[in-house]
Amino acid sequence: MIIIDCPLCGPRDHAEFSYIGDATKVRPAENGSSTDDTWYDFVYLRDNPKGLHQELWQHSYGCRCFIKVLRNTVTHEIIATGLPKDNLIQKTGDLTYSV
Repeated sequence: MIIIDCPLCGPRDHAEFSYIGDATKVRPAENGSSTDDTWYDFVYLRDNPKGLHQELWQHSYGCRCFIKVLRNTVTHEIIATGLPKDNLIQKTGDLTYSV
């Protein structure tokens, strides 16, 4: 069982959450300067990293808020959680996790 610490509700089982996607993707500019390839990359292409990864989840069966989760994709350990604007790498301090 994976426990995700919702910033508003506290620790909850991961079954209450829906995975949204990669929290590191940056939306292309909408001013017309973005190419089709840039949009294709943003919409369809995803890395499958081994180790620490920032993800977006929604507390679907709770407060419905979006949260950012720093998770080790090898061990499924939740390192940190926060709001989407939070920098979880800074939040963890100088921790180094090996894979």
